[in-house]
Amino acid sequence: MKKIILILIGFGILLSCESQLDINRDPDNLTPTQLALEVELPGSITAVAGVQGANWAIIGGIWSQMWSQSPGSSQYRVIDNYTLGTTDGISTGSWSSAYDGLLDLRNLKANAEIQENWNYYLIATVLETYLSHMLTDWYGDIPYTEASNPLILQPHFDSGQDVYDLLVADLDEALVHNLSASKGKLPGSDDLVFGGNMNNWIKFANTLKLKIFLRQTEARPTVAETGITSLLNTGAQFLDVDAALTGFTDAPNVSNPLYESDKRQLNTSLNLRASTTMHSYLTDNLDTRLSLFYTTGNPVNQGDYNNPAGPATFAVSILYPETPVYFISLEESLFMQAEARERYNIGVSDAKALYDAAVMENFNKWSIVDERENDPALGLDGTSYIASGGVYEYPSAGTFDEKLTAIITQKWIASYPGNGAEAFFEWHRTGIPATSPIYQTDPTYVSGEFVVSLNGVLGSGFPQRLLYPTGETSTNQNAPAVVPITTPIWWNQ
Repeated sequence: MKKIILILIGFGILLSCESQLDINRDPDNLTPTQLALEVELPGSITAVAGVQGANWAIIGGIWSQMWSQSPGSSQYRVIDNYTLGTTDGISTGSWSSAYDGLLDLRNLKANAEIQENWNYYLIATVLETYLSHMLTDWYGDIPYTEASNPLILQPHFDSGQDVYDLLVADLDEALVHNLSASKGKLPGSDDLVFGGNMNNWIKFANTLKLKIFLRQTEARPTVAETGITSLLNTGAQFLDVDAALTGFTDAPNVSNPLYESDKRQLNTSLNLRASTTMHSYLTDNLDTRLSLFYTTGNPVNQGDYNNPAGPATFAVSILYPETPVYFISLEESLFMQAEARERYNIGVSDAKALYDAAVMENFNKWSIVDERENDPALGLDGTSYIASGGVYEYPSAGTFDEKLTAIITQKWIASYPGNGAEAFFEWHRTGIPATSPIYQTDPTYVSGEFVVSLNGVLGSGFPQRLLYPTGETSTNQNAPAVVPITTPIWWNQ
């Protein structure tokens, strides 16, 4: 088994992977076309996990109000007060790390195409699409068609809508190839996600298409409906397992990247405190996941990092070094399928079962954590929550809006701790959870409703995007002008 090595420098994450190499060739002198597929794949997977599972997880987690900046600390104030700009390391490091990862993925894809190894070609395409999808959801227009080409130093920026169409087209093209006719080596232990199970990569591709189409339900309803109904009516198979990078341990440089960057590498492990938004919702619903999300104590009202109360009074985020990086978790796949069936009235009778299975899956994941942490008294079990009369019972007889609220709310909770970015995007797409007209100090505040950060500089507004790094806009004359952080991404119209 190969050993994943993560080296974090500030907020830029460098990743490598020990692997067997041809001892007759110096790997430092290899040209890109000489890299063996099985050598480049593990590093490519860990590169995607590094940027998605650390920097974007922290930004997404604060902006989806799982966490608030700790009083007395300053590490994430620029995130919590919406002043994250064009030179902040956590944002600029994400951009550069993502495009470094894309460079490797596109080289892997090109080599696989030359060799007609359609297995590696599909894997590279899925990972390329996944990472590019996150990039465009954060930034809007991005280099895609001309990205990661060493001969193009100033790549063209494709519009967000065009990128979405290209992502689907690239996935479709990769899925067309006959995997049984693939030449050369079969993926195996170098595939750190599925161990060479190509059926799961096909399901990953289909589930990623489903996500791309769902994101367009408000901005391009016809495109979304056509794409989703085609997937459902043709019997496309979706993920029934986690698409995740596992194998992390509690040791320096080999733990979960979010844990590594926030808990181990910083000069304090108390930066992320429980946001009143999520904490209050779990508390009011007597959700047993609460004690595995946060330590005992009071939550911090969103953005209230100048609160003078002592640090011992505040609930701190709990992160675990062994937590996998979930690209798309099983429960996210199930929630998306439930929404798709309800939204387009296809197999609606399956929607409740899909929703129930998703909620149960997330409780089961935390039950495993509970057992590992040797605290069996918590009794984590989602059965009573989704049963008739339970606080999370699926509203089968309700309106579509009521059903969507249940689905997206539970998806928000299930995104803790590493997939806050997805929760943030979905909140902007659906408006779920609802936005509070009052701040959290008001006694009539409704638990779980999003609030504008107390120290937010945007007035009554929320952040909508990340800003292009100065390093990109100052060297690429094709880069668009930097727009305000309050400018919505195209699909949030």
